Amino acid sequence: MRNTTKITAAVLATGALTLGLTACGSEKADTKAKASDPLVVAATPVPHAEILEYVKDHLAKKAGLKLEVKEFTDYVTPNTATEDGSVDANYFQTQPYLEDFNKKNGTHLASVATVHLEPLGLYSEKVEKADDLKKGGTVALPNDADNEARALRFLAASGIITLKSGSEGTATPQDIAKNPKDLQFKEIEAAQTPRSLKDVDAAVINGNYAIGAGLSPAKDALALESTKSNAYNNVLAVKQGNEKDPRVEKLAKLLTSPEVKKFIEDKYAGSVLPSF
Repeated sequence: MRNTTKITAAVLATGALTLGLTACGSEKADTKAKASDPLVVAATPVPHAEILEYVKDHLAKKAGLKLEVKEFTDYVTPNTATEDGSVDANYFQTQPYLEDFNKKNGTHLASVATVHLEPLGLYSEKVEKADDLKKGGTVALPNDADNEARALRFLAASGIITLKSGSEGTATPQDIAKNPKDLQFKEIEAAQTPRSLKDVDAAVINGNYAIGAGLSPAKDALALESTKSNAYNNVLAVKQGNEKDPRVEKLAKLLTSPEVKKFIEDKYAGSVLPSF
């Protein structure tokens, strides 16, 4: 039986960006945690919390690690909770997202292990092929800067749009140079993109949210992001100064173990890919 604390964005996201950042941003990370204390890790449900639960149930005890998993349903609170010390670490985000979050919010987060990749996908309940998207149709995109730019690069790589040269790293819909189908873009919270499928012609959905909504990226996506030379691996992150916490080091080692690699390959069948 899972013993996971679930925390919803509706309860915790409000005010999370400002809570504790100014008070805690300049403080040194707490290095006084005892090796025997539980390591509390924030994670989004799928696949991150599932992977952590596997570690907790099958590997942690033998490694002498007490692991507690807290589930969040947004992309903000896990970072602010790690920054203010409410949790010890988080596992939900890509390296580019972490760097962008630090820059925009004054947080002091660092990655300690690269674990997996969730291919971005284009999904639709209206058409079966990307070529069949109707002229003037609406496509939902994640609205945070990192995932939106990634989504637009993905659509460009798929031949659906063309971006202005040099805009790829920070692309927004305003950076689209060619749009043959005159598609309209609806920017919404990444977690809500699967729900938007009933209201739009297609949506670009992060792999974890696609799986959580019962979609199979390997089977259901009209187009799927390539894993070749992909910078968007998901990482285990902590507040700067806690990288050498013995508990964190144990978890990083377990998350990149042969056992976890096999678990990811067997459970997700190509929808989530180990990146170690």
